[in-house]
Amino acid sequence: MKKINLPLTEETALSLKAGDSVLLSGYIYTSRDAGHKRMCEALARGEKLPFDAKDSVIYYVGPTPQRDGHIIGSAGPTTSGRMDAYAPTLMQKGVRGMIGKGERNAEVIEAIKEYKCVYFGAIGGAGALLSKCVKSNEAVAYEDLGAEALRKLYVEDMPLTVIVDCFGNNLYRIGRENYLKNNSGF
Repeated sequence: MKKINLPLTEETALSLKAGDSVLLSGYIYTSRDAGHKRMCEALARGEKLPFDAKDSVIYYVGPTPQRDGHIIGSAGPTTSGRMDAYAPTLMQKGVRGMIGKGERNAEVIEAIKEYKCVYFGAIGGAGALLSKCVKSNEAVAYEDLGAEALRKLYVEDMPLTVIVDCFGNNLYRIGRENYLKNNSGF
């Protein structure tokens, strides 16, 4: 288990390999497809992003409303493929890490390699447990989008797995290949 304190520098990204288990601590940003679309549209108009993207990490999540006494509601990962159209643009602007679930397309994996980024996987269905890692929660932009607003969270020891490392190694592909190799007699 590797402990990572953010920001996610290039040096740290280069040290991670597909399959590594990590505990992530520091400030991350949350957004889903509607927020990503707005950010990319703003960039296309020559505007700045509403956060400092350099060495940042974006968690693809639409948390449920917080209940009394809680910092955030359930905060499980959203399917990452919904952000594939926007992810290369944000990586180009400095985003170094993404957290979600599911596979990424070839263009995103190429951008991960080009910009030395990392795609982390969070366990789907464990949103209530993941929300316990969140120690602060602040709206940054696009509050009209509700759960898809851009938020800044401080997390401590968020358990993640490196799915795609900055060399393009993909745990989903590696896992399938190993399974087929070890179970070819079935």
